[in-house]
Amino acid sequence: MLVFDWCYHGTVDETFARLEDGVVRARRGNIGPPVDPVETTRVVEFNDVEGLERELSCGDVAVVLAEPALTNVGIVHPEPGFHGTLRRLTREHGTLLAIDETHTICCGPGGFTRAQGLAPDMVTIGKPIGGGVPAAAYGFSRELADRLAGTIELEDVDVGGVGGTLAANALSLAAMRATLAEVLTDESFDGMIALAERWTAGVESAIAETALPWHVTRLGCRAEYLFAPERPRTGSEAHAAGDSALERYLHLYTLNRGILLTPFHNMALMSPATTAADVDLQTEVFREAVLELAPNL
Repeated sequence: MLVFDWCYHGTVDETFARLEDGVVRARRGNIGPPVDPVETTRVVEFNDVEGLERELSCGDVAVVLAEPALTNVGIVHPEPGFHGTLRRLTREHGTLLAIDETHTICCGPGGFTRAQGLAPDMVTIGKPIGGGVPAAAYGFSRELADRLAGTIELEDVDVGGVGGTLAANALSLAAMRATLAEVLTDESFDGMIALAERWTAGVESAIAETALPWHVTRLGCRAEYLFAPERPRTGSEAHAAGDSALERYLHLYTLNRGILLTPFHNMALMSPATTAADVDLQTEVFREAVLELAPNL
């Protein structure tokens, strides 16, 4: 399989790999993978069309598993035309394309795939579809369904992992029904995206006031700042812009003033319960933090 450097698709061993000096290695934290990822996985930098074509041309990639925008190392947007090229190259090389919307559902109902009109062979989403309750869903194209038809006997489906102990769990199904009907709606996203725009503007104003070489990037109702002046185009660039000490400081600073950011990164994700007052408080506290920090950086 092929994944993009610094991607995140859960703790799937084959995807928990990255490039180190051009060589695929198990990513830090991938302790004891059953198979060395160098045997199962090709890794390419996000937005690297030449690298993508080179690795696909080897002819051994069954599937490209992609976040439509990187989110777990800081938000990295695809460059114009990247997804069109990705789809064209996968088709030319007989490789399936799977889009993971678990994080990028923040773009709206249907996620990035619907918002940008992507045409993957498969799409998957994890626990956001159940509001955080363990749940997931996947789908695939009619063409792929026809290719799969008849290859698996019905009585063997459960053995393949489609079923399992929690299949059709009443709580998970109720959570998904409520989330799809009440939360992941066009109306909710209109409000959440507007608040994310407000959050982004507030953070940008504080960065500009202090002239710190930072930036903030938004993806739908998700926004995040990185400690670099330019927006990264690859996962490696985004990772290089990280600073764990600064992240911990800002998390603690905001927590002590009543604001809880995500437990990692510098990311805010709006919900239907988020208010403009919440966003403005974060802007005020962030401004205070960077004003204190700026003379020491």
